Formats: sequence, structure tokens, C-alpha cells
Amino acid sequence: MLQEMLMAKNEIIEKLTSQIYELENSHGDHLHRVSVTNGEPTTYPNQQKHFELPSAKEVESLKDACKAYELQNKFLSKEILELNELRHYDMTREKMILIDTAKLEGDFLQTRSKYLYLLKELEKPKLGGEESEEAKKQEVINQLLEDALESEKTQRVTDRRQLFLSSQSTQEVDKYGFQKWVYDDDVDLILARAGQLQDESDKLTNKLKEAEEATSHQVKWENFMVGQSGKYLTRSPELKTLIRLGIPHEYREQIWRGCINLYVGETKTKLGPSYYKDLVQKGKSSNSAKQIELDLLRTLPTNVHFESLESDGIKKLRHVLLAYSKHNPDIGYCQGLNRLVAIALLFLTEEESFWCLVAIVDHIMPKDYYTKTLAAAQADQRVLKDLIQEKLPKLYSHFETYDVDLSLFTFNWFLTVFVDNIPPDTFLKVWDSFLYEGSKVMFRFAIAFLKLVEDDILIQSSSLAINRYMRVIGDKLTHSKRISQIAFHDLNPFPMRTVSSRRLHHLQQVRTELAELDIIRQKFSSKAIPEDRKDYYDDEDDDDDEEEIS
Repeated sequence: MLQEMLMAKNEIIEKLTSQIYELENSHGDHLHRVSVTNGEPTTYPNQQKHFELPSAKEVESLKDACKAYELQNKFLSKEILELNELRHYDMTREKMILIDTAKLEGDFLQTRSKYLYLLKELEKPKLGGEESEEAKKQEVINQLLEDALESEKTQRVTDRRQLFLSSQSTQEVDKYGFQKWVYDDDVDLILARAGQLQDESDKLTNKLKEAEEATSHQVKWENFMVGQSGKYLTRSPELKTLIRLGIPHEYREQIWRGCINLYVGETKTKLGPSYYKDLVQKGKSSNSAKQIELDLLRTLPTNVHFESLESDGIKKLRHVLLAYSKHNPDIGYCQGLNRLVAIALLFLTEEESFWCLVAIVDHIMPKDYYTKTLAAAQADQRVLKDLIQEKLPKLYSHFETYDVDLSLFTFNWFLTVFVDNIPPDTFLKVWDSFLYEGSKVMFRFAIAFLKLVEDDILIQSSSLAINRYMRVIGDKLTHSKRISQIAFHDLNPFPMRTVSSRRLHHLQQVRTELAELDIIRQKFSSKAIPEDRKDYYDDEDDDDDEEEIS
């Protein structure tokens, strides 16, 4: 309404301005008009042409009209200013109402979540016999539970119908190409829905907190990128702080490219511009080609860029992995490299993704991280266990009490830099810091993940329950800002010297154990094999056994 009123006022001003312009023109014409009497020009006695001047009455009339227009213009300008103030007030009020509404919605979702949890907690099996007072209460509870279950089923059908209509029969994906997650029909709907409602409530709360900071963060990045224009990325405290807060989506490609160049810039220059293309041609004969082909569709099955062999991402992924197998024949190909390349391809070109893999495997990660023995990767799991004992003693004791092997879940976190079972927005924040600061941040984030859900894990009362929770822990790791706060502030101090010394200590232990295992394997292989069992052994089996033991 305010905008319509402003438009109307603008039209009036334009109309009045046009009238003033016309009057001025008519006045000028009047001054230059030649007075004609009976078809002949009027002349003064000296026979010069005379231009008729307006009379005093007409001048007074024009002056009055100008004053009137001036007053009207001032009045309209004042009204416009007042309307602008009203509009600003209205926008502020609308923002406050939206914030209040979001808070109320968050409280409502929390209440629904607690209600569902309560009904599930109070639910008891129906007993036969006479109806007691307790049985009547239980019947009411069961009825409420059935009503809630039916309501949630109806709501879910509505949500899916809206999702279907909004996506026009296509799967809804995020800006990175990942399919958005939907609860499985096989899980307990009440508990699943209760958890979902709690998560939605937490997200609303976090969005309200982050909204005020988002603008200033974006401005800081814009200022940094303006100053960075045309320059190579260099390390600085300012950049480190900005990256830890998260790289905006529109700048991620440029910053990642700059971080990668910090590690491989000299190598790229030394090897020449055609190095990657030559490797792609040689990669067709790679010994790892078969295994790479088998893993292509397993890489990111929930991402539209890698969902079929015809996808553009799959073709690029194949080229990069084959090229790297030729670049580093000591490693060739290891499961986990495919996911590293796939994430790089979401933001970088094919060749840049190759150099990203080179930077990660050859420079950022410790040596022997992706070799056949995975010695450095195994050592990191032991380092992580030590750090959890130090930073989260209660959680460590809980895992020990129920004999839970945490590496069953965290090993893939480290091998894929958290691409496995972690939400995209969260693992991309890890990647931002990882590419700039190095592999130490993996320990920070792994412990931050566990600290965020520590209370939930501590209430799990069996090893089966803990393992089940750890399999779906990614659903709880959506609050990337809070996770970064824990990783870079709550866990301090976190000296790199400590991590390095523990890495070295555990790596020596792992190598010693692998050497002992190798001796055992050799003794086993050297034993005489009975004639009737020789058919069961061949060289290929020995190789397979060796890889499996490793």
C-alpha cells in the first residue's frame, strides 16, 4: 500500500513538473511571439520589430502559480519522507514478527517432539484381565499414540506430495547436487519424527542466531576478495580466521584453488602445462583401471553428478584417478581417493581436481596414508583414541565400558576427509580448513563431532545401541557453526607438536606389528602344503590374502 501511495505521489510530482515546464515554454514563446495586427507585424515608430511582454497581471498570476507548486512540492516531499519512515518501521516490525514467529515455531516443534517422546516412553504392552485404573490410563495413552502416529503419517504424505509437486517429478537436491534426505519407512516413525522435529527446532534457533552474523561475515569476505584480486593466495592470520568461519559458496572455488597452489604450485611449474593430459593418455593402461571402474558408481551415489556412467562427473572422475595412478605408482589407487576427487570436482575443473588429489595425498596427509598397509591411517586412529581420552574422558570410559571400537566409524572419516556419512555443509567446512591448515584439523573436527553428541552417546546403555547410534551420527551433525566453535575454541589448547609426536610413536608401533604379521604370514606360506590341497592355492590367492591381511 505504501509503495502504491509513493507511486501515486511520484505521478503527481511528474505531472506538476510537466505543467511548470509547459508554462515556462509558453512564457518564452509569449516573449518571442510577434504581434500581428491585420496580417502585418506591429512596429514601433522607429520601424523595429516589437515582442509583446506579459502584462503585470499575468506576471503576478504566474508568480502565484509557481509559489503554489513550490509549496505543493514541499508538502509532497515531506509526505514521501514520512512514508519512507513508515515503510522502514513496517519492515523492522515485519522482521521482528518473523523472528518471533520462528521462535514460536521452534518452541512448537520442541513441544511436539517432547510429546512424541513422552507417549513412546509411557507406552506399555496391553495386559489381559480386568480393567484397572492403570489399564484405563494405558488405553488412553495408546489411543493418543495411535492418533499421533496417524497424524505424522498424514503429515509425511503431505510433505512428500509437496516435494513431488515442487520438484516436478525430479529428486530434490541441494546446491552441491546431493539428494535431500528423507526418513526411512522402516524406522520407528514416532521416534524418527520426534528426532526430526527436534532437529528442525534446533535449526530454526541456529538460523536466528546466525542471521545477524552472516552479513558481517560476508562483508569481510568481500573485502578480502577485493584486496586479493589478481594476486596469489598467501598465508595470513586474517585468512586463517576467515576460513575457519567458513568460505562462502561463491568464493570456495577460488580459495580452494589458491590453497592447492600453496602445496603444488612449484611442482606444476616444474612438470609443465601438458603433464596432466599426458598422464590421462597413459592412464588407460593403468593396472588400477579395473578397480577404479568398479568404484566409480560407489563414489557419491546420492549426488546427481555421479549417479550414472553417462554422468559428466563420472567421466572426469575416471580420468583423474587413472592419471594419478600413473603419477604415483607406489600408491596407484586406494579406495577413498575416489571420494576425494569427487568432492574436488564439485568446485574445480578436472585438471585442478587432479592437483587437489596430489596436494592431499603427496603433501597434506602423512606418508603411507593410502598405501596397501594404510599404516599412517591406522596410526591416526590410535592418536584419535588418545586425544579422546584426554579431551572427552567420560565418553572414552563409556566406549571402553561397552568395548566399542570407535575406529569402525572414524577410520572412513579420516580416509575420505569426512565425506563418509557426514552432511555436505558440515564436511565442506572441514575441507575449507583442511586444505589450508593441513591434516591436524581432522582430529579437531572428529573430537568436535563426538563432543557435540556426547550426551546422546552417554545415554546409550549397550554396545549395540552405541553402534546403532554411531551409524546415524551424521543426522546430528548439521550445526556446522557450533561444530567449528567446538573444534577451534572449546578444544584448545591443541598443539601440533603433540599430534606429531603421537603420530610418530603410533606409526612405529603399527609398522612393528605389521612386520611381525608379515613374519607370521611368511612362516605360514613356507609350510609344506599337502598334495591334496595344492589345487586350492595359487599365486593370485596369495596376493589376495596379503591384501586382506594388510
